[in-house]
Amino acid sequence: MHRFTQRHTTLQPFASTDAAQWDDFVHSATNGTMFHLRRFLAYHPPERFTDHSLMLYENGGKTLKALFPAIDAVVDKDRVLYSHRGASYGGLVHQAMGIEDALRWVNALQHYAKEQGFSKILMTIPPLVYSQQPSNYLDFALMKSGFRYQKRELTAVLRLPTTIEGILPMFKQEARTATRKAMKQVTVRLSDDYATYYQILSHNLMMRHGVTPTHSLAELTTLAEFFPERIQLWAAYLGNQMIAGVVNFITNNHVVLGFYISDNKDFQEYRALNYIFYRIFEWCIQHQYAWYDFGTFTLNMEPNFGLGKFKETFGARGIFRDTLEVLL
Repeated sequence: MHRFTQRHTTLQPFASTDAAQWDDFVHSATNGTMFHLRRFLAYHPPERFTDHSLMLYENGGKTLKALFPAIDAVVDKDRVLYSHRGASYGGLVHQAMGIEDALRWVNALQHYAKEQGFSKILMTIPPLVYSQQPSNYLDFALMKSGFRYQKRELTAVLRLPTTIEGILPMFKQEARTATRKAMKQVTVRLSDDYATYYQILSHNLMMRHGVTPTHSLAELTTLAEFFPERIQLWAAYLGNQMIAGVVNFITNNHVVLGFYISDNKDFQEYRALNYIFYRIFEWCIQHQYAWYDFGTFTLNMEPNFGLGKFKETFGARGIFRDTLEVLL
């Protein structure tokens, strides 16, 4: 890794001493999320990934304009500049970006990667609602520069109302009925009992899909300790027994992401998840968040129709979460 300059653009490899500046930039960026923060990326043990993150400067290397969180990875025998395998989203994190900037920065990134011996660049970019100023400049520049979609997953997003009174009218009739039923029988509150929730989550994922959660219990609790202001467990209780829960990641100042959603199927008749989401939306409105992202309901572009329909009952609709690649 070395400093690389092409015309007006300089790419500088990230160093640990840059962490505070990096995170400050993410917080002020148009499209930054918690997944781009060094604080988030640092929860991975150092031996898991070989970091190859870049900081993009202009004005003779004086003005920081963008970030590229990335690792040096081998994928199907190809050496890939991967943004970012350890996070939900990567791509270029930027502030104000014009169309000329986007084309210039993508071009510089490709030349840098080729010079460094990579055979491919791979990135998953945040959906449009994560940006304070929605723009397809980066998508355009990537396609113009030879990138192609590896996959286009659908994530279910909901534009939140501005008042609590507006929550139930968003729901389909069956969801409104289920929510009102749950309100009479279960209680919902914030919890730090990740161990109990993890049992519900891991049992469901193994039973229904034969997979384990993305994070181990230790990783999830570590993240919750790292980000007490950004990671929440909303749990539903029947008496003193937890029967359902949702783990939210507060990704930036306008989007909350439901990262884990699960219930104990023995108590499904209580429709606890409906009430949990009502309470989450209530909290989001009170704290002035604009969007709720229920997460993807496709895997490698194969829809899970039941999951998609469940998220649609709250008024959510699918938008793209794109992964793009280019051969160098």
